[in-house]
Amino acid sequence: MLHRKIYQLCCDGREVWIFLRDQQRWIERARILDIEGDLVTLRYETEEEDETCSWEEMVRLESIGAVTQKLASVPKGNVEFAVSEDCPEAEQIPKNRFPDANPD
Repeated sequence: MLHRKIYQLCCDGREVWIFLRDQQRWIERARILDIEGDLVTLRYETEEEDETCSWEEMVRLESIGAVTQKLASVPKGNVEFAVSEDCPEAEQIPKNRFPDANPD
C-alpha cells in the first residue's frame, strides 16, 4: 500500500516530508522523482549558513517510516484576507445565480 501511495505522490509532483526510520531523520520538502523496484529517488534542498545545497538521494522503500504532505497554509500575523469582492470580475460568482427560494 505504501508503494502505491508513493507512486501516486511521484505522479502528482507535490512536495512531501519523509521520515527515514533507519536513520531517524526527516527529509523536508522533497520531491519523489522515481520509483524503481524498492528504490525511491528523492530530490530536496537544504540551507546551510549562506548557501543552499540541492540533494538527490535514493532510499529503500522499507526504510520509509512516514510520508506527509502539506494540505494548506495560512499566514500568521496581521494579514488582510481577500474576499470575493476583491476577486477579478471574471472569477466572481454571479449574485443572481442562486435565487432565493423564499423571496421577501
